Amino acid sequence: MADGKSVIVYGAGVSGRGAAEVLARHGWQVFLYNDSECTIANELQQALAAQGGALVCGGFEKLLGFAGLLVLSPGVPCDNENVLLAEQKGLEVISEVELAYRNYGGHIAAITGTNGKTTTTSIVGEMFKKLPVPSAVGGNIGFALSKEVEPLNDEAWLAAELSSFQLEKVVSFAPDIAVVLNLTPDHLERHYTMEAYGGAKKKIFTKQTAEQVTILNYDDGEVRSWAQESKGQICFFSRIFPLEQGVFIQDNNFVVKWKDVEAIVCAVDDVHLFGGHNEENILAAIACGFFAGVSIADMAEVLRNFKAVEHRLEYVTTIKGVKYYNDSKATNTDSAIKALQAFKNGHVILLAGGYDKMTELTPMMEVVREKTDLLILLGNAKERFYEVAVACGVENIQIAGSFEDAVERAYAAAAEPQVVLLSPACSSYDMFKNYPERGQRFKDLVMELAKR
Repeated sequence: MADGKSVIVYGAGVSGRGAAEVLARHGWQVFLYNDSECTIANELQQALAAQGGALVCGGFEKLLGFAGLLVLSPGVPCDNENVLLAEQKGLEVISEVELAYRNYGGHIAAITGTNGKTTTTSIVGEMFKKLPVPSAVGGNIGFALSKEVEPLNDEAWLAAELSSFQLEKVVSFAPDIAVVLNLTPDHLERHYTMEAYGGAKKKIFTKQTAEQVTILNYDDGEVRSWAQESKGQICFFSRIFPLEQGVFIQDNNFVVKWKDVEAIVCAVDDVHLFGGHNEENILAAIACGFFAGVSIADMAEVLRNFKAVEHRLEYVTTIKGVKYYNDSKATNTDSAIKALQAFKNGHVILLAGGYDKMTELTPMMEVVREKTDLLILLGNAKERFYEVAVACGVENIQIAGSFEDAVERAYAAAAEPQVVLLSPACSSYDMFKNYPERGQRFKDLVMELAKR
């Protein structure tokens, strides 16, 4: 590095602010850089200034002579012109996750995949609370990873939800347990190809050693094939096949079978989560808990008490016999497909659409045709969704003029045994700041309807 103690943190969001705060507290001169004008808390501003650093908005090139390390927030792409310039100037470029890893001596279970990361990580976090050591949850869920690990000792366990964005620029990152849940098309506006998207996900295990564990979804053919690329011990999980060794469903029970251990954790019917995708999430979480040393009894207790993550197939209320579900976190088509398939009897009134990621829609619309009684489309994706839905034979479609109109239309049409499901298969940026804001608005509107 230029002076051994100067760093640029690129992006003043949650990850960037957290990384800057930790670095400044450890004596680094930190330039927290953001492309556009923004503000940060006075406390952070003062902490940066105390070490000779500052918040800088615009003028990135002027900072390059002051630092030898660039820490990227997840929202900053690797092909960003400033990032490429920094690399040309000889700066080491790492992700915020890599920074956290370098400053942490404890244990990590890292979880990635296109869908199911938050639910799986949340379950694992609850399991880790059963261990007689400190634990935390972080990454794509909660606070910046570098901030979460700061108070933890070398005995601690961290459950880390990691997106492809966070994994792109890891260098030495080697978690004790690495989990890949699944891989379906997503974020192609950033990664451009599925090969590049998958390559970013693989970085979760590429630096592992033979003492560490790689947990892979046996039922996902692409993910299963990655076993040959990992140096870690391979543990598969499957909801379809009873494996010779691994974690799987057999006779409607979640089963662990590893070396000399064979145990039933609990029955599938004992848990509150439903749908095949959640069964996969639970299997992956059991594998994490098992290798981290959580007892079978403690894992069973966690699973029996665990409720759905907010905005992920979250039950809202029942109005006139019709159940309403908030699945605002379904920001891609595969996630929406899994939500629809969770309703085995169909009769779904689906609210879909939002900020269009331009992903292939035909597989989703084929499931929509089978599972829905009514498709209500909204947001800037509604025209393209409509065209593909019609081409796939979806017959009952309405176009909403607004988010509120979509909910009103669903309420007016719904009757028992139907369910109303918000599962947009899109990002929220055309109408909302993020998917939690969208989900909360849906819940508020539904609860207003319930009062009528």
